[in-house]
Amino acid sequence: MAMLFCQVGQARSLREICGGLAASEGKLKHLGLPAAPPRSTLAYANEHRPWGLYQSVFYQLLEKCQGVARSQGGRGKGKKFRFKNKLLSLDATVIGLCASVFDWAHYQRTKGAVKLHLLLDHEGHLPSFAVITEGKQHEIRVARQIRFAPGMIVGHRPGYTDYDWFVELTQQGVYWVTRLKDNADYAVVEERELPQRKGLLRDQVIFFYQLAEAGVECFFRRIEYVDEQSGQVLVFLSNHVTLAAATVAAVYKERWQIELFSRP
Repeated sequence: MAMLFCQVGQARSLREICGGLAASEGKLKHLGLPAAPPRSTLAYANEHRPWGLYQSVFYQLLEKCQGVARSQGGRGKGKKFRFKNKLLSLDATVIGLCASVFDWAHYQRTKGAVKLHLLLDHEGHLPSFAVITEGKQHEIRVARQIRFAPGMIVGHRPGYTDYDWFVELTQQGVYWVTRLKDNADYAVVEERELPQRKGLLRDQVIFFYQLAEAGVECFFRRIEYVDEQSGQVLVFLSNHVTLAAATVAAVYKERWQIELFSRP
């Protein structure tokens, strides 16, 4: 209960946890707890309690939240896209740690860090995959370990750019949307007709020279879109050939939900 209070209340010390619980002793008694624990008791419990307990609590809570999300699915409320594919977002966040305290979390000379790799399911905005690695671990190495079901659409940052991985996902029937890197070396094989939709500049079919030189035939979509708010020209890359160009842009924009989820 103390650690749940810590998480929900964003407490940052044992003193803050115990003080907050002490101010709510009436509610604690309703939960079957006689009083708020002293700091020494909480410190001892944190040191000796097995981590598996917190894992069990997390998965029980996640299962309950997923059940609620599934029960609300298909009601139309909050549904932003017409397609029925499961939409996911993939991201990695560096979490800074004190190098003198966490001497195992090597990152920079004077800074320690770990990296949280997260896959967010947009049905309920709940995590479907999460792993913590060393801060220097590259995102793509972890991404390659994730198994996606055919038909899923995955939005991710350009930091995950790996042409071989893009081909593998395409062959597995997994769709993805990202931003095209400025230094990408490609050729245009088709200019698609644009609908009368504000903001769309180009919808092209392209291939990458790196793959062609390796004897791999795989084509992708390059979409130029002007953001109405900033006026910035954004270039998207995807392997989905039937989604409307505006929908591809909207899928990438929806990826912002994982930024909100994983960052304090």
